[in-house]
Amino acid sequence: MTPDRVVIGTRGSALALWQADHVAALLRADRPDLVVERTIIVTTGDRTPQGPLWEAGGKGVWVKEIEAALLAGEIDLAVHSLKDVPAELAPGLALAAIPSRADVRDALVSRDGAALAELPIGARVGTTSLRRICQVKELRPDLLLEPLRGNLDTRLRKVTEGVMDAAILACAGLDRLGFSQRIAERIPIERMLPAIGQGALAIETRADDEPVRGLCRALASEDAEITVAAERTLLQHLGAGCRAPVAGIAQVRQGRLEVWGLVGTPDGATMLREHVSGAPSTAQALGEELAKALIARGADRILAEFH
Repeated sequence: MTPDRVVIGTRGSALALWQADHVAALLRADRPDLVVERTIIVTTGDRTPQGPLWEAGGKGVWVKEIEAALLAGEIDLAVHSLKDVPAELAPGLALAAIPSRADVRDALVSRDGAALAELPIGARVGTTSLRRICQVKELRPDLLLEPLRGNLDTRLRKVTEGVMDAAILACAGLDRLGFSQRIAERIPIERMLPAIGQGALAIETRADDEPVRGLCRALASEDAEITVAAERTLLQHLGAGCRAPVAGIAQVRQGRLEVWGLVGTPDGATMLREHVSGAPSTAQALGEELAKALIARGADRILAEFH
């Protein structure tokens, strides 16, 4: 029986609320009679606003409490940034749908509008992502990478006020919250590979809740689900958490699925890159193949430090 009311669980940040409201609007558009409510849930990541994210509690720091509410039946579905969702879901849960994906690239926001290559020597660049840190250090070893936490408004303000000269953020979040004009450069994926699942939303439900899963399936994007399947399989077979120095992106180009992956050391001294391609129907097999290629070059030894 199709439900007439659903409750969405979400974090309370401006971006998380935008994402939850976006999914709610999509659900209502598909089912105008559906009552959609939302519940804000505070996560481990929210309670530890200082320091590096990889020290904040390991896998699932942004989703664990939301998943617990889902399993307890307090909410019917959860909306996450997919890049925050561990490769292994909690037992009893499933990703019901991945809607159409936003811009997957990283963005450079700088105080004077300079692109990454134009920043002066010694410029302070804010990020807490090991993935971004290692790639920036390879491209610009002369820059100073400094921790930058907080919601999007806070991070942008720190650049405006000169606490940082620049920051690297996701294009998707900036676009969704109306900050596109602050982007000095959308960094091409050829120069900086994004996080696994970047730009994608994940709608998570209980695995056995077929009525709610059925509602959510109407929002699924075939292209997004194919690319995400390859990327998350890469992450799973690397045995890496969401915060490890791993990057990857899959794109459908001229009927073929192209998948790129990277594992690096935080100092940027070792950067392992691999690429595979094949039929879109083999997305998971391609992700596994890519992981094996990276492991053969020593990715497992690098990632062992982050378990």
